[in-house]
Amino acid sequence: MLDILLGKGERPVTLLAKYGNRHGLVAGATGTGKTVSLLVLAEGFSRLGVPVFMADVKGDVAGLAAPGNASDAVRQRATQIGVEGWAPEASPVLLWDLYGKQGHPVRATASEIGPTLLGRMLELNDTQEGVLEILFKLADDRGLLLLDLDDLRALLSFAADHRDEISQHYGLVSTASVGAIQRALLTLDRDGGSSFFGEPALELDDLMRTDLSGKGVISILAADQLVLKPRLYSSFLLWLLSELFERLPEVGDLEKPKLVFFFDEAHLLFDDAPPALRQRVEQVVRLIRSKGVGVYFCSQFPDDVPNEILGQLGNRVQHALRAYTPRDQKAVRVAAESFVANPKLDVAKVIGQLAVGEALVSTLQEGAVPMPVERALIAPPRCRMGAIKPEERAAVRARSPMGTKYDTPVNRESAYELLNRRADAAAPKADTGKPAPPAAPSALDEFLWGTKRRQGMVETLAKQATRSVGSELGRQIIRGVLGGIFGNARR
Repeated sequence: MLDILLGKGERPVTLLAKYGNRHGLVAGATGTGKTVSLLVLAEGFSRLGVPVFMADVKGDVAGLAAPGNASDAVRQRATQIGVEGWAPEASPVLLWDLYGKQGHPVRATASEIGPTLLGRMLELNDTQEGVLEILFKLADDRGLLLLDLDDLRALLSFAADHRDEISQHYGLVSTASVGAIQRALLTLDRDGGSSFFGEPALELDDLMRTDLSGKGVISILAADQLVLKPRLYSSFLLWLLSELFERLPEVGDLEKPKLVFFFDEAHLLFDDAPPALRQRVEQVVRLIRSKGVGVYFCSQFPDDVPNEILGQLGNRVQHALRAYTPRDQKAVRVAAESFVANPKLDVAKVIGQLAVGEALVSTLQEGAVPMPVERALIAPPRCRMGAIKPEERAAVRARSPMGTKYDTPVNRESAYELLNRRADAAAPKADTGKPAPPAAPSALDEFLWGTKRRQGMVETLAKQATRSVGSELGRQIIRGVLGGIFGNARR
């Protein structure tokens, strides 16, 4: 039977791989050992051949890429818990970064993100998000690809210039809403979000890889800077989860998941989320397990996750909570009530007494029945429990097969180029109102009319004619010369 040894209480506590897609929760106060539990879970799934995706909010999850420290204390705990064949070991890791600095760039096109999530990233109100919906519909109808922020800006400028026509066919597009969206795009660009939009876009198959030894590859997203932009962070992870839901086929219950997705700082997903977005998350979490994907939320308090979603999480790891405030006391009650009771444990009391590296654990056992909660020592991970050095990160990235595919951006023809071309073709030729510069005089002109420094033949003959204007010869000369130049009207 495939399983992951999480720790040991009165008996070993394991997570059965065939129920890994029934989702889970890792909760606890800061500094109580949540990250260690995440590392143990990620390593365990990887060793079973299950790919993993996780965000690295504090920078220490990347320690999965390096072997751990085989100290006496760590070896003693591994022996005490019963971890077979424990030895320091690195996991196969791919490093990703929306900003492209600490890992391979992660990109998506604006069309893939869609108006709903884009509106959340831009923190738009309902009216402005409605205008964004109209603009995406307009782009679809006119065959305009929306790949990056330049495309969105070009579309907004087009909408401002053709506001009356668009409003007549699609719905009201106000100048104020267009301006607000343009300003929000400027803010997103300043915050570095522009590097996320573009091509080559991330392919989901590249997150579902195994290495030559059959271990699942762990994709780690550098999120220490990204998490400072909560809307961008949560919207990106929700987009990724939604893409998995939309594109993966139904597979039912498998021997092990096809992918496990860890959502750290899960409260950011639900803070200020509109009801429609919450319903979308609930739908995805409820149905994505049938596509072989397990979702594990990580947060300080279990009630950071709404009850509708909390009820879908079958595997629970609860680290210590300190009940200092009414908010903390409520969280303790929620955590205690979410476990299957164990007559030997007063869960509400024990939660405040757990030491670092201890947790209350309940997982699904045979028949998908949750086991009674167990107080357990968490097993030590085989990887490093801490951050990796910049040179180690660079080495991991250098030997990655993803560099040639994602590190160089691609800018193909899209809405920006098409709309600019149409605008240039429709624009009238500019009229400056200035007379055209005179053409350079030819040799014949200089001979007849002269230059500033010498007189021409016409001027010479005219002077001579003036002196003999009274004579018939003078008149004949003038007629002959001027008639030869300008032609004879009587011919």
